[in-house]
Amino acid sequence: MKLPRDLSGGDLAKALRKFEYQITRQTGSHLRLTTRQHGEHHVTIPTHHSLRVGTLSGILQIVADHFQLPREEIIRRLFGK
Repeated sequence: MKLPRDLSGGDLAKALRKFEYQITRQTGSHLRLTTRQHGEHHVTIPTHHSLRVGTLSGILQIVADHFQLPREEIIRRLFGK
């Protein structure tokens, strides 16, 4: 499955709610999200209007590593239909 090309940081934060990530703070143009599933985990995402594909891919890999799932499964759960 291809990554979305026009996803904003805010949209990604909303999508990550499926994994119980919640915004815990904002510093400048970055959001810090935290989940307590599978142990406490933090991820920081920029709030840019359109995330670069490499940035999005890296964030999704960090989430996949935490949940011990393949990155493709994370993408399917977040953006699949």
